[in-house]
Formats: sequence, C-alpha cells, structure tokens
Amino acid sequence: MARHVLETNPIHLGRGASAIPQPEFPRDERAMQWYADYTARHGDDGAEGRLVSLFRFTESWPGWEMHPAGDEVVVCLSGTMELIQELEDGTHVHTRLSPGEYAINPPGTWHTADIEGEATGLFITAGEGTQHRPR
Repeated sequence: MARHVLETNPIHLGRGASAIPQPEFPRDERAMQWYADYTARHGDDGAEGRLVSLFRFTESWPGWEMHPAGDEVVVCLSGTMELIQELEDGTHVHTRLSPGEYAINPPGTWHTADIEGEATGLFITAGEGTQHRPR
C-alpha cells in the first residue's frame, strides 16, 4: 500500500467504487492543463466521477467556478472561509465555514470564496464540464 499526500496528489473516485491517486497537482500556471489532463484520464466516468482535493488558501479566490455535472462538497478543515454562491436571479448567498463545517454547491451554481488569514478546504467535486470566469 502506498502513502500519498492529498494536498499534492488528489484522488479520483470513479465507477466501481474505485479510488485512484492522481499525479502531482501544480500550484502555478500549469494547473488548468492538469485539470484538462484529469478530464482526459477519467472522462469515461462522466458525472459519476469525483475529484477529492485539498487546498490551503492565504487569500480570497480570484475567480468564480461552476460544476454543471453534480454537487460539490466543500469542507473547511482549518481557519475560516466564506463561501459565496450566486443564485439564478443574480443574488449572492454567503455561508461562513469554520473547521469541521461544510456546505454544498448545487450543480450549475457559480461560487467563489473569501478567505480571512489562512484556511484549508477539502473538496469533493463532480468536475465534468467545470467552467471558470473572472471575479
């Protein structure tokens, strides 16, 4: 059995209850290519595939994202994060998360986060078709 670090090597949860360690995630301009490669590796799992990842933040997110294929679970592990969801009518819902608390981004909901100080989040994402836009 191999040991992995979730912060550097996310996990793909796929069909047949599989759990597949992923290549190292780059924390620079190569990140978007990593996601494209991830989709190529696991696209056959469709909406049933989930990416489990861990990120440490020292600043608010610079953009919005949206996952059309399914729910995303966001778990705060340390610090505090304020998850911001944009509803269909353009209004925003702010949910403050402390360690051990989680929120769910429904499919198709644009979301971002504000960070105070430093925070760590665990994400379980239906990544197929994910979209991004500037904040």
